[in-house]
Amino acid sequence: MNIRYNPIDRNLFIDNRKRLANKLLKNSVAIIHSNDIYPKNGDGTFNFYQNSDLFWLSGIDQENSIVVIAPDAYKEEFREILFIVETNEEIAIWEGHKYTKEEARATSGIETVFWTHEFDRVMQELVIRNENLYFNLNENIRANVDTEYRDLRELRRFKQKFPLHKYNRLGPIFDELRSVKHSIEVELLQHACDITENAFRRVLKFMKPGVWEYEIEAEITHEFIKSRSGGHAYAPILASGKNSCVLHYNANNQQCKDGDIILFDFGAEYAHYVADLSRTIPVNGRFTPRQKEVYKAVHDTMKFAKTLLVPGTIYREYEKEVGRFIQGKLIDLKLITQHDVDKQNPNYPAYKKYFMHGTSHFIGLDVHDVGNRDLPMQAGNLFSCEPGIYIPEENIGIRLENDILLTKNGNIDLMEKIPIDAEEIEELMNS
Repeated sequence: MNIRYNPIDRNLFIDNRKRLANKLLKNSVAIIHSNDIYPKNGDGTFNFYQNSDLFWLSGIDQENSIVVIAPDAYKEEFREILFIVETNEEIAIWEGHKYTKEEARATSGIETVFWTHEFDRVMQELVIRNENLYFNLNENIRANVDTEYRDLRELRRFKQKFPLHKYNRLGPIFDELRSVKHSIEVELLQHACDITENAFRRVLKFMKPGVWEYEIEAEITHEFIKSRSGGHAYAPILASGKNSCVLHYNANNQQCKDGDIILFDFGAEYAHYVADLSRTIPVNGRFTPRQKEVYKAVHDTMKFAKTLLVPGTIYREYEKEVGRFIQGKLIDLKLITQHDVDKQNPNYPAYKKYFMHGTSHFIGLDVHDVGNRDLPMQAGNLFSCEPGIYIPEENIGIRLENDILLTKNGNIDLMEKIPIDAEEIEELMNS
């Protein structure tokens, strides 16, 4: 339990469990497991990172943990159960402190806490007296998972042991619930954005021709860690020159050259909540006229897109509107012509040659967070807003991205204090 961040108000987890319980069928048991610790080579392992759904329900940040929710359990103490690994003196020597039952109760608000080795005994009674079992697979629409994981293994095991029960999916429920942010979550997300802002301002002072992309990464990492962040929310992109046109470039091993631009895409993780920022700056502190022209086209597109990020917007229509707007910008930049638009393939519009990715995705406990894009946007959703224009033949790739919270009264930019105007960027770099 090597936790770096400040304690989270457990009312978040209490409220989240109530929201989930209200979505379950009568006589149901929902079972949510922690992530595995994944092997590297030999006896090495990757650092443990908690399953987002289990964390959302409990705040428990430790391996071999299980949350069980059974709203109609005959025994009231079985309606919410937390299982945690039982520690001992040897484990404490080698791995450090683990949750005590009292600490787990204080963190999660779950009163009934068992050791994980008691799971089968407790579940035997609970499952037999209920009809519906809910399991939690990785159903993130972007997921492409070949690796076995604990929830999947346990589902298979339960189906062998309890073949006559009805099995149900938690994924669609988490899509709905986790995409609407609690006020406590918004505070944590804002803190992640604030740490990200500090890192970006640090880089603006550090940047000059001749530095290496990995040196910039080190500056960002330093700022993150000293701010009690868990580190990078995702593999950071620090892409100078021609690499700015590579959407998922993260080798970060090139020297930054005078006259080039560099595209940043990075964000801090704080208490498992993540920020997602993109900025593009001139290596030498001054945009060329062409770089600034493209930059302003992207910035104008971002401003337009933000006006559409409001409750009720349909995601597909939103992307079409942003596409039509940036299409006009690309014509102004002489990258495409009206003739290109007139003869375009409707399934692959002309603008896609220079803006090939989507404008927005859900953000929260994961950088590409869960949520249903087929439903209208609603208050409490948090979306990225990240248009870009990529011109490989000119070594110009520009992406700008902020994190936008939708509310009943419009939207709130959690990154509004992070410099974005081209002139402000230049002024800060040369001050």
